[in-house]
Amino acid sequence: MRLATFATCALNQWAMDFEGNTNRIIASIREAKARGASYRIGPELEITGYGCEDHFLEHDTCQHAWECLAAIITSGATDGILCDIGLPVEHRGVRYNCRAFVHGRRIVLLRPKMDLANDGNYRETRWFATWKRPGAVESARLPPVVTAACEGQREAPIGDGVLDLLDSTLASETCEELFTPLAPHIRLALAGAEVVGNGSGSHHELRKLGTRVSLIQSATSKAGGVYLYANQKGCDGGRLYYDGCAMVVVNGQVVAQGAQFSVVDVEVVIATVDLDQVASYRGAISSLREQASASAPAPSSSFPSSSSSSSSLSVSPPIVRIPSDIPICHPPSTSLTLATSRPIQIHYHCPEEEIALGPACWLWDYLRRSGASGFLLPLSGGADSSSVAAIVGSMCQLVTKAIAGGNEQVQRDAERITGLQLAAGAAEEEQKRHAALLADRILHTIYMGTENSSQATKSRARQLASEIGAWHVDMCIDTVVAAVVALFVTVTGLRPRYKLDGGTSAENLALQNIQARLRMVLAFLFAQLLPWVRGHRGRGVGGPVEKEKEGKVGSRDDQVQRAAEGAEAEGGKGGEDIRGRGGDTRGRGGDTRGRGGDSRGRGGFLLVLGSANVDEALRGYLTKYDCSSADINPIGGISKTDLRRFLRWAAVHLGFPSLADVEAAPPTAELEPIREDYVQLDEVDMGMTYEELSLYGRLRKVVRCGPVAMFQHLCHEWRERLTVAQVAEKVKAFFRFYSMNRHKMTTLTPAYHAENYSPEDNRFDLRQFLYNVRWPWQFQRIDALVEEHEAAAAAAEGAREAGGA
Repeated sequence: MRLATFATCALNQWAMDFEGNTNRIIASIREAKARGASYRIGPELEITGYGCEDHFLEHDTCQHAWECLAAIITSGATDGILCDIGLPVEHRGVRYNCRAFVHGRRIVLLRPKMDLANDGNYRETRWFATWKRPGAVESARLPPVVTAACEGQREAPIGDGVLDLLDSTLASETCEELFTPLAPHIRLALAGAEVVGNGSGSHHELRKLGTRVSLIQSATSKAGGVYLYANQKGCDGGRLYYDGCAMVVVNGQVVAQGAQFSVVDVEVVIATVDLDQVASYRGAISSLREQASASAPAPSSSFPSSSSSSSSLSVSPPIVRIPSDIPICHPPSTSLTLATSRPIQIHYHCPEEEIALGPACWLWDYLRRSGASGFLLPLSGGADSSSVAAIVGSMCQLVTKAIAGGNEQVQRDAERITGLQLAAGAAEEEQKRHAALLADRILHTIYMGTENSSQATKSRARQLASEIGAWHVDMCIDTVVAAVVALFVTVTGLRPRYKLDGGTSAENLALQNIQARLRMVLAFLFAQLLPWVRGHRGRGVGGPVEKEKEGKVGSRDDQVQRAAEGAEAEGGKGGEDIRGRGGDTRGRGGDTRGRGGDSRGRGGFLLVLGSANVDEALRGYLTKYDCSSADINPIGGISKTDLRRFLRWAAVHLGFPSLADVEAAPPTAELEPIREDYVQLDEVDMGMTYEELSLYGRLRKVVRCGPVAMFQHLCHEWRERLTVAQVAEKVKAFFRFYSMNRHKMTTLTPAYHAENYSPEDNRFDLRQFLYNVRWPWQFQRIDALVEEHEAAAAAAEGAREAGGA
């Protein structure tokens, strides 16, 4: 038996956060070693973070990546383990997306990506070139900082090679290559590679995981072998959430699987496999033997080399073998004491769970990395804003669960943001109380009613905030709306009227938009000042009142109050830390260092959450610069149909029962007067149903239909219920509204990407929108260069003075 223990990772990397990324890589390697692994693979471009986008065009980015790799090597983490690390590499003036194989203090291979992702959310050809010479390996010059770390190594092989190890053959492919028609893993298997690692940067979309898993299983079921899949996890500064799910597959069977969604920064998945089973599996497949025997001979030599001419029977170009005396198998004496990892049932989340978990983890990353102290959500009592509130509630539950499980990083982040010190080891019921206590500190909901609002939506908003534990505010904004209308009347001498009162469509729409846009202005006002308000109340000005009639200022949930009392009763374990705890948020809202903690809240600022769904964006059924304008939007890539299903699921599984009432209510904007014979309804206003909108969106983007092709498709789809003329009218109406409102996409709030027909207009200047404003690695490097220059200048001046004397 040739037993080997391998480690694959899911790391929560952050674009351009070289210091944090390096620390997480080192932590994963050390954990892999501690758990007996001989080979560790990490995500794609893990040193820089995958989402650097146009920062990859800067030479600094590649230079810093080499500096980080040198730091990883000099830390001693790579001693005694073969590490597969992702980074950008410039070679002969060309930038490649590479895997660096490092063992001890030596780089044994740089393997460039041979197929780049360049559709949908990906634009890799904007920044990288493919390695276009299959079977070619040559010498790459290493930068001085790496030469120093590698004890004098000046060159390393770069190209399409595999590692011919002491006891096995190991190869690599990267992310997109798995999805290509001529995937490298088939050629690698035919060339004798027993182990293939895939360091990936793959984002979450609803219902996508099954496609990824089936490709991996298919790869190893056809050709045998061990396949290790690593992936980034979390929000690395943009719209995407990378959904982890690191796994190990042997001969088509999954033997280890990591979490798809998690607030934990470093996850290492371990499996012990028998490589002799790979040889046995392959030997039993006749067609594989025939194709492998026809493969071109693989040269085994020192670099540089290039692909030799293939024989006429060759089905693939040769692959250069890089000889190495590195062992990856356990000593034979341990074969009877080690247990191999057995096949497991793959775990898939239902779409409702994906909505509850993915956007929640994305929000947590954004919150803790932005320097904000919480969220503000305009909560209307409707399906969309209630979905956002429930997702934040889910986030609080995930955080408290991680803390209860002993994750110190999550615990530190939660304490820094909220001032709360929640203890590890809390039981399930205690976790629920802690989640409500976190929600009280993090989530601020605000109901901004007008004369057009109903008591039903107001009650639903208040009840949901209570169930989650949010700090809730009810207020009427009629005076503000009236003031704006009065200003218009004063200037023009004309008073606009609703259509129900005889007004034109223009008047009716303008009056609705006034309400919507004022809610956006008020949301940002309260987001800036609510932390300050809560701080003053904590110092004796008065906290949020329980009864609406006592001022309509706010309401606290009894559950939150009980949670606070329970935490204090633990002897301080869950009690709040009232010391002023520093937090540098100089990138936004000024320098708020030294934010004071108190019994009601903390200083800082709140991120405004948007709640427009993907279907409304596609149709343009939103007011430009209304509450759809926010800092971030966790549901902007999710369809209304999926959100309705999520609400029903969350009412039971998240413990927020009022969501069932929210889902049952017909969607309404409540921007027009309510009369006995008239209630404004979204689907009536839009002239189409949300189900129809989802279908239009998929046909437009996924199936790539223009108006004619969509019409033809829907004539078949709807032939049982609509005439051809009716289908034509519906299609024309959709494209009319879509084209009229496309301009709104250019100002759409950055949203979580979850749907493959999202109409979001990505910016031309492709960089992340969330940065580590301290730039610690880069600024330290600048400081070091300044010091070197000053020292050299001082030495030169001293030499001149000595010469003059």
